[in-house]
Amino acid sequence: MKTADRYRKEISREKNEIFHEKSARLKIHMEGVTLKTGYQTGVIGRVTHMHATYYHANWNFGPFFEAKVASEMAAFIQRYREDRDFLGTVVRQGQIEGAIAIDGLHAEEKGAHLRWFIVSDVLRSTGAGTLLVQNAMKFCRKNRYKMVYLWTFEGLDAARHIYEKAGFRLQKEKIGEQWGTKVKEQCFEMMLG
Repeated sequence: MKTADRYRKEISREKNEIFHEKSARLKIHMEGVTLKTGYQTGVIGRVTHMHATYYHANWNFGPFFEAKVASEMAAFIQRYREDRDFLGTVVRQGQIEGAIAIDGLHAEEKGAHLRWFIVSDVLRSTGAGTLLVQNAMKFCRKNRYKMVYLWTFEGLDAARHIYEKAGFRLQKEKIGEQWGTKVKEQCFEMMLG
């Protein structure tokens, strides 16, 4: 029978090995990854594609959702102002693999709106999502936005973890169909000032 100390040391060693193995994998995935801000050619199409394929495969969202992402993002890009809005992407080997936006159009009245946060399978679980959210919040603080909010839905646990780690808190939930499929919609907010 193993003593408690010996058992704890074994568990600690195994956790350490797992941590280093995961760290090595993350480092490999993040090599060659660049964070870019502002408009890039193809961003509307690529962000729409990532959303449409992920949400169709995992949540059965259809053409309504894809068209909504494309049209609303296109409208955002047309009125985009670097002093008010933020668009961040992570790029690997010339391909956009993640994105986030802060729509500051109604920041004074309603708060800044965090939108279109997504990371592709290529960079999921590498820290790219956290990097995007951190940079978006840095922009909001620099602009002295008092509050940031986002809409999501129940079941997106990895994204929720990133939001809550950044300081967002769940404010309301309701059954809705704003994305064309009935889900439990959730609004998260973060007070900044």
